[in-house]
Amino acid sequence: MYAVEATYMAEHAKTVAAANGVGDVVEVIQAAMEDVELTEKVDIIVSEWMGYFLLRESMLDSVIVARDKFLKPGGAMYPSHATMYLAPSYDFMMDRRLQEFEQAKVNWLTFQADLKSKYLVSLDCLTQKYSSECEDYFFKTGLWVDTHPSHLLGPAAVMKKFDIHTVTLEDLKAVMHGKLTMNIAKPALKDQSLAVNGIVCWFDVDFKGSAENPAASPVLLTTAPTTEGATHWGQQCFHVVPQINVANGDELHMDWSLNRQRQNERLMEFHVKIQHEDKVAGSAQPDRQFHFRVD
Repeated sequence: MYAVEATYMAEHAKTVAAANGVGDVVEVIQAAMEDVELTEKVDIIVSEWMGYFLLRESMLDSVIVARDKFLKPGGAMYPSHATMYLAPSYDFMMDRRLQEFEQAKVNWLTFQADLKSKYLVSLDCLTQKYSSECEDYFFKTGLWVDTHPSHLLGPAAVMKKFDIHTVTLEDLKAVMHGKLTMNIAKPALKDQSLAVNGIVCWFDVDFKGSAENPAASPVLLTTAPTTEGATHWGQQCFHVVPQINVANGDELHMDWSLNRQRQNERLMEFHVKIQHEDKVAGSAQPDRQFHFRVD
């Protein structure tokens, strides 16, 4: 077994392997995956590469490099498959976030006035930039959340599927895009008014092995909203400001695209165009467009 770790945690891994009597079986290699060389191919590659929003930090890149260099034909990747989901939600913390946004602007004006009165230094030239950055932080950046299932306003829609045995670096580095429909279905509320102020994203990963070497007992790891509390990854919430007023039976038709940030290719940008099909009015509302960062 080869264990690859780029940081000095590799030294601790060696110590743990030796202390548990497998030091002669586990060879720990301290290096970036891209720099590793082995004298043989391997049967299985196991890696915990998943980030927030599944792809944040782009760690899957290194796993694909390892697969292409070292996996035997018919070998298995664990996890083997991944699926991203989106669902409409109402985030009850949004009112607090709006208050924090307004307070941040008040704090800036107070600081600006104090600096001008005490030191005769004006920061008026930065006010517009500060306001823009506040808006990006509070409303245009994906937020880690622990969403309760009751906050969802409809079932999840599949955003993207990946087969880790076949996905390529070119696939991951290209601009991904797609279309989906989110249905509004909150039966307990019947005809009461509803509002979408968030799009919640989560992912599942399957441990099914490969077609040639399937797992004897497949395992599913889900990060979906649950009453038992979030996993390490939680969910990502992208806030819809202003909110979209909807009713049961309505549909939100979404065009989405996902690409890497220019200044840091390990982080993502998520672009969404939403058309609200109002079933009660029998009409489609004007398109709404949103641009989010996944930092």
